[in-house]
Amino acid sequence: MCGIVGLFLKDQSLAPQLGHMLTEMLIAMTDRGPDSAGIAIYGDETDGQLKLTLQSPNPEQDFDGLAEELGTALNTTVAQTVIDTHAVLHVPRDQFDATQRALAKIRPSVQMMSRGETLEIYKEVGLPQDVAARFDLRSMAGTHGIGHTRMATESAVTTMGAHPFNTGSDQCLVHNGSLSNHNALRRKLRRQGVAIQTENDTEVGAAYLTWKMMNGATLGQALQSSLDDLDGFFTFVVGTKDGFGVVRDPIACKPAVMAETDQYVAFGSEYRALVNLPGIDTARVWEPEPATVYFWSHDGGQTVHDKAA
Repeated sequence: MCGIVGLFLKDQSLAPQLGHMLTEMLIAMTDRGPDSAGIAIYGDETDGQLKLTLQSPNPEQDFDGLAEELGTALNTTVAQTVIDTHAVLHVPRDQFDATQRALAKIRPSVQMMSRGETLEIYKEVGLPQDVAARFDLRSMAGTHGIGHTRMATESAVTTMGAHPFNTGSDQCLVHNGSLSNHNALRRKLRRQGVAIQTENDTEVGAAYLTWKMMNGATLGQALQSSLDDLDGFFTFVVGTKDGFGVVRDPIACKPAVMAETDQYVAFGSEYRALVNLPGIDTARVWEPEPATVYFWSHDGGQTVHDKAA
């Protein structure tokens, strides 16, 4: 049992409040997942730059001088912002592979939480309210975001086992449920060259979507294919640079509720995650249908694909 939240802003005047609203939603799901928590925020884009969110068990040691050493290795200027156990680096977009190689050499204990032009992921072990306070999540601004509170069932309680999982640029996933074929699929995806860092079944789900999109599928098509290729019970909320998507397995035994107004689209594992959102009293509230892909984009509005159709 885990808790999932998501918030997609139609009204960009709410962007400064995104972190605050998502944090309230996340904390409301504490009893569904008290062992760890995480949030993915889609914020400002820096022209020509890639954001890398890193985590370290020894941040004072690992982040001290990191930007300068990495800049020397890449022969460029690297900007760095440290927030508790995480650091966000800005590197040239075309130097991701070189950055990975350099980090493995100069800071082998550092783990990469996310990469993308707008995406930042913050996650740690602990109660959601404590994790939110450590990273000052309430102060973060953005266009949309997703979050997760975890009750571990498939793997150990660790930072790397917390959600969201990022397996492709500006793409991440949170999950409530259990995938029964993740071991076989993990082996297949690794043979296809998809990087998977943990034994967590959710990371396999995220990597599966990345692999499908690497081979030409849209996010909607990848989510549709997941209904055939992933075994088990699942509700996925997926973030991309442009928006977010939702899909439930055909049995849909994991709880889910959505709300939409002229200002936002929101997702929660339970309605109580949504009760403090502005205008919720007059929102359209519904339970997403089984085996149905929903996606909202800042470029294209809403898309719904009914697999049964």
